[in-house]
Amino acid sequence: MTRDASFDDYMVQSMKDPAQAAAYIEAVIELDDPAALLVALRHVAKAHGMAEVARRASVGDKTLFKALSANGNPTLSTVHKVLAAVGLRLSVTPALA
Repeated sequence: MTRDASFDDYMVQSMKDPAQAAAYIEAVIELDDPAALLVALRHVAKAHGMAEVARRASVGDKTLFKALSANGNPTLSTVHKVLAAVGLRLSVTPALA
């Protein structure tokens, strides 16, 4: 990465890697901050092309943009579809005591 590359450009490039995208989303989920999760989902979707993600997720472009906007409130179904569209999936693990 060149010194003058913006953070957003870096995020878009790194979120194309499924392992990095999964680690990023998992870390953000741990924050328990819905706004941060929307930003993370937006970064991952942007890396894969928002229009292409909407097509793969069978969600309208406007619906996806609205769901992942700063004021968005995506349903669990939409989150699941977006993750599947970028090659990720939601999973549940036991909490460590």
